[in-house]
Amino acid sequence: MQKSKSVQWVLLLGMALTLMLTGGCANRSLMGSDNQDVPPVSNFADNIKEIPVPSDLEWDRKNSMVIKTESFRGGIYTYKGRVEIMSLKDYMVASMQDNKWRLVGETASKNIMLAFVKPNKTCIMVISEGMFGRTELTLYVTIDKSPGACVGGATNDSLPQ
Repeated sequence: MQKSKSVQWVLLLGMALTLMLTGGCANRSLMGSDNQDVPPVSNFADNIKEIPVPSDLEWDRKNSMVIKTESFRGGIYTYKGRVEIMSLKDYMVASMQDNKWRLVGETASKNIMLAFVKPNKTCIMVISEGMFGRTELTLYVTIDKSPGACVGGATNDSLPQ
């Protein structure tokens, strides 16, 4: 079971890095700067004011991990609660788009995976059925804090107009 979680984490982190390479840099000049006047919401992922989480979900500290370095911020944030999976999906898509995230990918089988990007930011979320009728929301967030840097060395000035 532990090995399966590790493999899943590595795969999702790899997808996040791929999204940063393909979507995060190319859209920087089109998206502009971050919206600083986001209205308050009852709950946010690790105080990241751009990722609202419904107040019906509780943070699962045991299955979460925060990563903060000089040039990178992110982590894995797990939330659990009694909500309908499709209702949670609809809420997350609408609220992320309201906060200027762009939906760049979606898969659905037993679980639902949504991928969003902003300049220098990627958020992949997995919505799944948990134990005892609880729904789980896992956010895989990457934020590149390097000033003007992007994966591969591209900056606003070096992007084609």
